[in-house]
Amino acid sequence: MYFSADPAFRPVRSLPWYQTLLCAVCVLILVLNGVSLVGNLDGLKAANARQAQADRESSRLQYVNLLVTDADSGLRGYFLSGSETYLGPLRTAQRELDGQFETLKTLLADDPSQLKNLAQLQTLVRRRIGLMGEALEVYRHGGLQDIVAIARSQEDQVRMDEIRLQVVVMTGEQNEALATGGAAFYDQYRRTALIGIGIDAAAIVVLLLFYNLIWRGFSLRLSAERALQQSNDQLETVVAERTEQLSVLSRHLIRVSEEEKARLARELHDEMGANLTAIGMYLSSVGEQLKDSQPEQAAALGCARATLLETVQLKRRIVEDLRPSLLDNMGLAAALQSYCEDFARATRLDCEALVELEADSAGTMQAIALFRIAQESLNNVAKYAQARHVVVHLAREGAGLALEVSDDGVGIPPDAMRRPKSHGLLGMRERALLLGGTLKVERGVNGVGTCVQAWVPLEAPAAGPGDAVSGAPAQPVLAMSPLMRVQHPAADGRTRS
Repeated sequence: MYFSADPAFRPVRSLPWYQTLLCAVCVLILVLNGVSLVGNLDGLKAANARQAQADRESSRLQYVNLLVTDADSGLRGYFLSGSETYLGPLRTAQRELDGQFETLKTLLADDPSQLKNLAQLQTLVRRRIGLMGEALEVYRHGGLQDIVAIARSQEDQVRMDEIRLQVVVMTGEQNEALATGGAAFYDQYRRTALIGIGIDAAAIVVLLLFYNLIWRGFSLRLSAERALQQSNDQLETVVAERTEQLSVLSRHLIRVSEEEKARLARELHDEMGANLTAIGMYLSSVGEQLKDSQPEQAAALGCARATLLETVQLKRRIVEDLRPSLLDNMGLAAALQSYCEDFARATRLDCEALVELEADSAGTMQAIALFRIAQESLNNVAKYAQARHVVVHLAREGAGLALEVSDDGVGIPPDAMRRPKSHGLLGMRERALLLGGTLKVERGVNGVGTCVQAWVPLEAPAAGPGDAVSGAPAQPVLAMSPLMRVQHPAADGRTRS
């Protein structure tokens, strides 16, 4: 079956008619060859049967001749010696000859000429056996002289010669019939062999034609497979290029997003913060001036100032979400600990942060990437995990930093990274890949909960133009212990160590 990009192309679901015809002709030729072989075997079997029957007929005729000859020799021995022992062959001949002639009649039933010869032979043998009996009686009553007189007439010798001649004639006719049958079988076998050779030649020609068709089909299929493989390779190349382009675009968007967040955070902190502070000072001054003369307006200004303070707190939260000030001012360890504390208060979950001192050796790009991965992981825990306890662990591992966020919730499906709407997980992975790191999301220990493992090198890969993430450089951090462990209040107000 071949495939084509042409919409009008329809796959072939059966062999072409000429290939089917060739198969049928080849089968027919093989059947004819089999029939010919069976016929040849039948002919060979018939020839063997004729040969066996001829051998049996010849052996019976020779046995009849032998019985008569032995009887005659035994009788002569009796005449010379007078011993009854020499009469054994005569008695045997008298006893067995009738049975032998009946057997010969059965064997020669299909040959009238041989039956006629057999009747003549039977007459001669019976006459000769009868004469032997008469000679025996003459010997017993008259003596040897009468027998000698009978023998001088040479009648006995003539009758024996007639019997032998009749046996020779019958044997000759049998051999002639056998030779004729053999010649006929040879002609039939020769014709069958020639027909078999012709059938084999035709079968070879058909097989060669069929092989040629198969080879052509195989060549076409091989060419189609090669073309399909080339198309697949091209598609894979295009897909790889598009995937790389999308990955580059995703990382670029992450960088641009961080730059924009940092810029907005600075503007909100610097310009908007200064303006809000100035407005607060003006409101306080005017309120003091109107406190005595117009207390109602002063109270209204006090409410406005309270609203302004709430706006300042809102601005502060927005700035912290856009770009945590602790991350730039005190380092990654303090920022993670502070965020874990805020997360525990907001979600009423037991959140434990284990951060080593070497975490603060991370650069700006590594620090913001690890912080965002931890932030997204904790957000996923709050939304989907149904967990009671979360552990955030950040430590030095080889030439980079390893972050692990694990919970005791319901766990994550194995195909979560491949789902089309897993934007948060894909974003975490792209952040790690942006710095030459890795990210794994899998089940927790013993299949309980979810474990997010991220690793980024301390030295960022060579960046092209525009790859740097804007933001204030990291400031010196406060002195901390090599391993900082913070405890946060759980939902019931107790502290879990």
